[in-house]
Amino acid sequence: MKRSRRMQPVQHVAASREQSAAQRLGQSQQYLEAQKARLEELCAYRDQYARRFEECGGGGLDAARLRDYRAFLARLGQAIAQQEALIAECRSRHEQTRQHWIASRSHSQAIDKVVERFRQDEQKQVERAEQRDQDERAGRSGHFRR
Repeated sequence: MKRSRRMQPVQHVAASREQSAAQRLGQSQQYLEAQKARLEELCAYRDQYARRFEECGGGGLDAARLRDYRAFLARLGQAIAQQEALIAECRSRHEQTRQHWIASRSHSQAIDKVVERFRQDEQKQVERAEQRDQDERAGRSGHFRR
């Protein structure tokens, strides 16, 4: 069996691993984007809530309502801070996933190059054998003509 053919299972495994890593990278990117969108929503809600408070004349509120407003804004601020921390963690995991994909891709490409080199070597061997056969036939036919 030719070396290129023996390497095909290895090549398929490497390609499969690269594809899996690419899928995980895509999922990681989607999750990161979803968390960023969630942060934007929280910030937009906080800004909208603060604008509404200002429009309603926040100065005319009683102490209890002002306290509730400040407590709600504080909770929103905490949620935003937690979301920012989650995004930082997601970015870190996404970078690790990206590095894993790059390594898988490099490995797969290296195996592809080896298999291609084997195929080229095998093709050269076939061409040399054909050339030897032609040379032998030409030599025999030239030898008998004399």
